[in-house]
Amino acid sequence: MIESIQQIDRFLLLWVQGFGTPSSDAFWLFITKKENGLPLYLLILILSQRYLGWRKFGLLVVSTVLLITISDQVTNLFKEGFMRLRPCHDPEISSLLRSLNYCGGKFSFYSGHASNGFASVTFFALILKRFHKAFLLLFIWAILLAFSRVYLGVHYPSDIVFGAFFGTLWGTLFAMAYRKWVLSE
Repeated sequence: MIESIQQIDRFLLLWVQGFGTPSSDAFWLFITKKENGLPLYLLILILSQRYLGWRKFGLLVVSTVLLITISDQVTNLFKEGFMRLRPCHDPEISSLLRSLNYCGGKFSFYSGHASNGFASVTFFALILKRFHKAFLLLFIWAILLAFSRVYLGVHYPSDIVFGAFFGTLWGTLFAMAYRKWVLSE
């Protein structure tokens, strides 16, 4: 069963990588760098303060820091627990990948980029959608960020799916708590 899943993962990874071109590489390398999302998150924070006011905004910032810390650390526990090699470090598949001189840490299960990206956008979208439905478009960013990891050959598709699942779960739990304890006042 696990071997079948791994074969599907490898097939899908190579299939996605097969669409890669030098002209699109720069885009995906840009998307995958966390610091390139900072303008988007800064805009979200500015709008959050405007909609929520200073006190609720302060609690939003504290909640966000706690959310990302928990999401990231649980991801690291999974990576160290499963010790699944990243495709770019796996001798069984690394020679088949398009090399973009980008690999990252040793282990891949599950994706921290996907987990943290989905955690943050789920949290913000669930908190801020009551002010404007456009905040649901934040999921486009999380999807692009997660997809970039497969495109670059640093994660298998299942790493992304599990990362997105756990990130969405964490983001939903934090949004529920924030709505209950902060917005319901």
